[in-house]
Amino acid sequence: MLDWFRRLRRPPDLDDALWQRAIARVPFVSALAPERQQALHALASRFVHDKAITPIGDLALDDVQRIELAALCCLPLIEFGEEGLHGWSQLLVYPDAFRVNRTHEDAAGVLHEWDDELIGEAWESGPVIVSWADVQADLASPRDGFCVVVHEIAHKLDALDGALDGTPPLPRAWQRQWAEDFQRAFDAFGKQVERRRKTAIDPYAAEAPEEFFAVCTEYHFSDPQALRASFPEVAGHLAKFYGPSPFA
Repeated sequence: MLDWFRRLRRPPDLDDALWQRAIARVPFVSALAPERQQALHALASRFVHDKAITPIGDLALDDVQRIELAALCCLPLIEFGEEGLHGWSQLLVYPDAFRVNRTHEDAAGVLHEWDDELIGEAWESGPVIVSWADVQADLASPRDGFCVVVHEIAHKLDALDGALDGTPPLPRAWQRQWAEDFQRAFDAFGKQVERRRKTAIDPYAAEAPEEFFAVCTEYHFSDPQALRASFPEVAGHLAKFYGPSPFA
């Protein structure tokens, strides 16, 4: 009975011709082994079925471009599975970088307000937001250490256990070792950035443990050699969590 129900609820597969056109444009996917592409195809079918992909303003996205986005969103989920899609329902796609109003009340009760210009954002709940121009830049230079979509999906995975802290849901023993190794690497990296030393990893990773995890996720998928040279323990954890990098 349960098997019948699961089959009933399975989303329709993406059109194969559209899928092949889409992944040909996404080097992170075209470089995957065939069995991993097949797993990603199933996840992307679920994504397109369950999520609203909403272009903002004058941006228009055709079916192939929507599948590109779905494939990128699901790339970090090949090992984790579709549970990584829980808790949100929409991908918002701006044509370019976008502005977000921020407010903060300091210890003295003074309210500070400012605008941030962003290329991507994700909260514990709510949509994932990305800049289409930056998605295209990532696809044009896939080995440069950047992939805004997987960065934001890493935040979504991180938040699944209720805390945005750089540690996604893991078995307890692995979670302890992960937290220890990531914190040690984050602390050492922060000191490098404070001393204005040149780093192989984007200095933005020093902002917070959750940003360190998300930036390292980008390097796992786009420049695993730089990640391994900088943080071998972190690289090992991410290879286990995400599976092998397309460019390993």
